[in-house]
Amino acid sequence: MFQVAMLSKWHVHARDYARRIQEMDDAKITCVWDEDKTRGAQWGQELGVDFEPDLDKLLKRGDVDGVIVCTPTSMHEEVIVKAAKAGKHIFTEKVLALTTAACDRIAAAIEEAGVKFCICLPYRTEPALLYLKQVQDEGLLGEITSLRIRNGHDGSLANWLPDYWYDPELAGGGAMMDLGCHPMYLSSWFLGNPTRIVSMFNTRAGRTVEENSVCAVEFENKAIAVVETSLVSPYTPSSTELYGTHGTAIAVDGRVRVRSDKLNNAQGWYEPARLPAALPHPTRMWVDGATKGAHIPFGLREARTLTDLMEKAYIADREQTVAKF
Repeated sequence: MFQVAMLSKWHVHARDYARRIQEMDDAKITCVWDEDKTRGAQWGQELGVDFEPDLDKLLKRGDVDGVIVCTPTSMHEEVIVKAAKAGKHIFTEKVLALTTAACDRIAAAIEEAGVKFCICLPYRTEPALLYLKQVQDEGLLGEITSLRIRNGHDGSLANWLPDYWYDPELAGGGAMMDLGCHPMYLSSWFLGNPTRIVSMFNTRAGRTVEENSVCAVEFENKAIAVVETSLVSPYTPSSTELYGTHGTAIAVDGRVRVRSDKLNNAQGWYEPARLPAALPHPTRMWVDGATKGAHIPFGLREARTLTDLMEKAYIADREQTVAKF
């Protein structure tokens, strides 16, 4: 039985990760820690496990094989490095850190310890996006010229996110740091290595972090990605549009349409009758990697690439310049 400690309930996805572990028949939660002792004690009661207020003591426990890190992003380096040095396998919410320098220090600790690591990149497990990648890899779109990804909700507008979500010292940013992570890691998945980025962020409700944001990213293959995200846009469809020299593939809320002059249906669009099966959730990948040695596709390289994109995106907005990689 793989034994898991939940480290902080700060992140809004912490509850979902705990639920996923509880639903597994080969893993269980044994204890929790939280930088907010009141919240941690309440969460321990909710999960029916020990609350340990001292992180160092928790990491010495024999009933902890791995940890799920949902602390404020600004605490990731401190917590993850401690966990690695304690020999614990590590799962973390995105982003890994606020700077690539911090990512490198985290990676060094994880690699030295030889523990398994997974960062949560769930959109890369979805059938519609797996299909778009398949169409791209098969060459049906030709050379990719542009990519447009939109991801948003009304969390700030409707005020359903916690107040601390807008603390730049804890979170490192707003809409782009939170929801923008998904289109950013998808962009590098589809297009490869970035070369330069420009950003425009603003706020509409007086928050201390951006609520509305757009980045344009150029990649080594000269394709350009437009990444749009917002915390003030209700009813926003989740959309990914991939354009190439021979065709286009579009996914909107899980529905896919493709048109390619390399197919017989060049005069029209078609919707695939069947999409690839969804990949396991990243928590399942992590547990299988730790217990069975299975490959974990969302590792330190993917985590660093995402942080690099985020770090440069915020530099580009803050300095109103083109940030280069």
